[in-house]
Amino acid sequence: MADSAKLQLYSYWRSSSSHRVRIVLNLKGLEYEYKPVNLLKNEQSTPEFAKLNPLKYVPVLVDGDAVIADSFVITLYLEDKYPEHPLLPKDLKNKALNLQVASIVGSSIQPLHNLGVLNYIEGKLNSNEKVAWAQYHINYGFEALEKLLKDVAGKFATSDEAQLADAFLAPQILTASRFEIDMGRYPTLARLKEAYDEHPAFIAALPTNQPDAPTSS
Repeated sequence: MADSAKLQLYSYWRSSSSHRVRIVLNLKGLEYEYKPVNLLKNEQSTPEFAKLNPLKYVPVLVDGDAVIADSFVITLYLEDKYPEHPLLPKDLKNKALNLQVASIVGSSIQPLHNLGVLNYIEGKLNSNEKVAWAQYHINYGFEALEKLLKDVAGKFATSDEAQLADAFLAPQILTASRFEIDMGRYPTLARLKEAYDEHPAFIAALPTNQPDAPTSS
């Protein structure tokens, strides 16, 4: 196992961006200290956290004197710093596909339905519009992902091994259930979820398995 005892991950249990990084850390076999940041209590806006990430978003990874924010950047940093168990293939075409899938999730789907955006829409309009907004953007992105992957997916999105694309897809597919997305429209994505549900690295990264997840009474 790589020497990663110094790694710290500032995370919120339900944050899909944090969820991605947890999957990557698990797939690479990297140990880390979990540092919870409660977004509902606005802990991301404290002066202490703002020093780590001026945007006041999770996740943030601390690796010695390196402080890295943004889940995409963190995953690429981990891929370079800890090359064991690589998540990007050497084949350039497949590598580009992994990066494209990650970019679609991280740039064209998730940011459009994150907590801040939905709270703003609810405040300006209403809760029904908030849900409709999220559903539109998730379905729009899922339609593209289904077309990209339906003819190339193996057991996982781009291979028979879990790769970077899967680390971004799994949290987004899970989040879709909160917005009542009909996964029957996306058979490839639905099949991938079954693979994620059986993989130990993905199971350990699930929101409900995090130390800051609410306990059921």
